[in-house]
Amino acid sequence: MARRQHHDEHENHEAWAIPYGDLVTLLLAFFVVMYAMSSVNSGKYRVLSDALSSAFKGKPMTTHASADAPAPSIAETLPATVVTRMVVAGLPLNRPLPITQARGSVRQGVTAAGSIDPRRVPTNIPTVPEPPASPELARLQADVAAALAPLIRSDAVRVARKGSVLEVQMSTDILFSSGVAEISPAAGKVLQELAAALRPWPNAVRVEGHTDDRPISSALFHSNWELSAARAASVVRLFIAQGLSPARLAVIGYGQFRPVASNQTSAGRNANRRIEIIIVGSGGTSPEP
Repeated sequence: MARRQHHDEHENHEAWAIPYGDLVTLLLAFFVVMYAMSSVNSGKYRVLSDALSSAFKGKPMTTHASADAPAPSIAETLPATVVTRMVVAGLPLNRPLPITQARGSVRQGVTAAGSIDPRRVPTNIPTVPEPPASPELARLQADVAAALAPLIRSDAVRVARKGSVLEVQMSTDILFSSGVAEISPAAGKVLQELAAALRPWPNAVRVEGHTDDRPISSALFHSNWELSAARAASVVRLFIAQGLSPARLAVIGYGQFRPVASNQTSAGRNANRRIEIIIVGSGGTSPEP
């Protein structure tokens, strides 16, 4: 019997295509899932957020306004009185502000685009008056003026009410020698009189030291900052020794950086070298500026 010949099977050179196709399919599915996770439907998100807020807090946290809707203009969100005050102050009306509650539609005198119609802007805009000075501060001013009467007449001390504070301005030339922070004996008697006038009152007192712009550098004071603060501290130390409560007092040194006159003249420099004693009215409880 003749022997049957066996033919060799041909090798398949395209077998790699099957796992490669599976890999590409898996990668495509992976990127589709990642894209779906990265895209958030803002509308559905707000609905879900409102539903959760209603369930836990009783009212929704967001509004259903479209994300493409323009932000309301300031004219649509502010009351008419506020808008007209801003017009007088010269503030822009088309600048968006973080206002959470709408106040209705367009107000009188302002168009929908945020521009001003001068024919409709009210002219009788009410002004906010300054709070009247308390009677307590007026009586305290009288006591201070009586204690410092000789110096006030010689224009070495000035006493004036400014809003809700009483300001006593004293030239440092009558309190200190040049470049030192120790109160002269004659000035000590003046400050004792002032402390006696302040002692019965509970008002907070702030002592501010000021200098001219001439630089100073000594073993004790490296700049006008230290000199002005040390002089104010000397006044406060005397007040405490005369019975004023330390909790009422504050010390500030401004150096040469708050002048009241030009430093180009001798008179201006003399005016800038001063101690200011600020007495806060009954409406204020802190000596801070």
